[in-house]
Amino acid sequence: MEKKEFKAESKRLLDLMINSIYTNKEIFLRELISNASDAIDKLYFISLTDEKVGLSRSDFAINIEILKDEGILKISDNGIGMTKDELENNLGTIAKSGSLNFKENNELDENVDIIGQFGVGFYSAFMVADSVTVKSRSYNADEAYMWKSQGADGYTIEPCDKESVGTEIILEIKEDTEEGEYSKFLEQFFIQDIVKKYSDYIRYPIKMDKVISRQKEDSDELEKHIENVTLNSMIPIWRKNKAEVSDKEYNDFYRDKFYDYSEPLAHIHMKSEGAAMFNAVLYIPSKAPYDFYSKQYEKGLKLFSSGVMIMDKCADLLPDYFSFVKGVVDSEDLSLNISREILQQDRQLKIIARGIERAVKNELKKMLENDREKYEEFFKAFGLQLKYGIYQSFGQNADAVKDLLMFDSSLEGKKVTLAEYVSRMKEDQKYIYYATGANAAQIENLPQTEMLREKGFEILYFTDDVDEFAVKMMNTYSEKEFRSVSSGDIDTSDEESAEIKTMNEMNAQMLDFVKDSLGGNVAKVCVSQRLKTHPVCLTTDGDLSLEMEKVLNSMPNVSEKVKAQRVLEINASHPVFAAMAKLYENDKEKLKKYATLLYNQALLIEGMPIEDPTAFSELICELMV
Repeated sequence: MEKKEFKAESKRLLDLMINSIYTNKEIFLRELISNASDAIDKLYFISLTDEKVGLSRSDFAINIEILKDEGILKISDNGIGMTKDELENNLGTIAKSGSLNFKENNELDENVDIIGQFGVGFYSAFMVADSVTVKSRSYNADEAYMWKSQGADGYTIEPCDKESVGTEIILEIKEDTEEGEYSKFLEQFFIQDIVKKYSDYIRYPIKMDKVISRQKEDSDELEKHIENVTLNSMIPIWRKNKAEVSDKEYNDFYRDKFYDYSEPLAHIHMKSEGAAMFNAVLYIPSKAPYDFYSKQYEKGLKLFSSGVMIMDKCADLLPDYFSFVKGVVDSEDLSLNISREILQQDRQLKIIARGIERAVKNELKKMLENDREKYEEFFKAFGLQLKYGIYQSFGQNADAVKDLLMFDSSLEGKKVTLAEYVSRMKEDQKYIYYATGANAAQIENLPQTEMLREKGFEILYFTDDVDEFAVKMMNTYSEKEFRSVSSGDIDTSDEESAEIKTMNEMNAQMLDFVKDSLGGNVAKVCVSQRLKTHPVCLTTDGDLSLEMEKVLNSMPNVSEKVKAQRVLEINASHPVFAAMAKLYENDKEKLKKYATLLYNQALLIEGMPIEDPTAFSELICELMV
């Protein structure tokens, strides 16, 4: 028996196959099962026109056998098999694909889809096996042959006994080492889990003898039986017609595949036959995972190619703002690399991702329009992610999610959409008004909202840190600009503006004195056009608001603090203003203390810290005495 060398740069290339192409050792079983499925596909294709095959579709199967004591794992099929020459050409030449040749030379039926096209998957077996033996008898031959190799040193081929057509692969599993626990590949449950994970939807049954414990009749004792069980589901839910699948089946599939005990809020069953052919079942969960808003969370959909799982979480199929979506996508049109582990960034993937994005958006809009209670449940769990999506993309994703946003409102005391807000804006209202704060109760008491409430303008309540950042990126909605109640530019009549301007001019010297007294804490002090009953409030000039200042400065590892251009506004109608004017004429030192007191009061109203609480307390006591 002559030992032969591999025809490619054997040692170097085989070492690459084993150590570099595959990142996960358990992938070997996926590859061998896929090859077995290909072999059956070929014989099934022939059986459609050749009665001599003598097998119907239901006769085909893949078998797995574990000989734990001998350290052997076997994978066998009753597919087309290989001749001596085919063993030589397909297994003796690394990266030579018999499946690809078969696909190129035959016009395959639409039900026959050849998975293996690269000819390298077989060699992944050497990741877990010291020795690999292949016994095969071709459909076109009466004689069987055995191919055997222990790796890069070469292989042998010799005749062997094999009664039935097909292929049997015998793996002598490696001993355990510090680098790898190989004995787990001889455990029934572990093998079963790998099959369910990667090959659950191979179209032929994958069978294995399994030890089943049963209670003896009329006895408490257990007896063990060997049963030949089917490990895979074969027909994936996404390839069934929607009408054939009940809500319970969809929900059971979700809980089984994504380990969520809660039922999803909605499911989306897609079948696309356009520029990219794919099937998908997508889910919108009812609750956010515990780590959803952390760096540890990994988004992505399970990606299959012809029923074989390629990636457990394909992040490229979901935009960040829809990262909560769970589901599976199966396509035959994908460009895969030779290990079938990493997807090439190609046009097909982008088309699929766009289709999924549209489907999710449409489902959420439908939920918003038809089941408001369910949508609010969704928004409570994932609304924050939609807002982050706008902010993180610098507004580029605003069109995709702006109609899905919701905020608390001063008008109804419940969440409203931007479209609902705009639809009931007053004729003379220029802006979409919002106010920021820790909660709705705090915002309702803000002095800055007084004038707008008096005019009957609706105010959106921004209670999440990202809210104001998101709308700053959007800038407008339905051609209406967002405007903070604390903005320097507020919507007033010409008559009101003229009156305020006159008051500021008449009291300019006093207001400048108060500003100087605060030692650079404020950029300006002015008479307020928005206060009605409160004495003072803080507003800002420029794009940076007080709320944004708080959020940015609270972030970890901030080396340089930012500061908004603060404006102290004073209510000219309040008795405190008259007292300040009198002090300006008679006791400027005391006015400085009043200025400090009013500034700190404004900070407290905004929920901002006072620089020196002790000094503030002493100042109150001094003025009281």
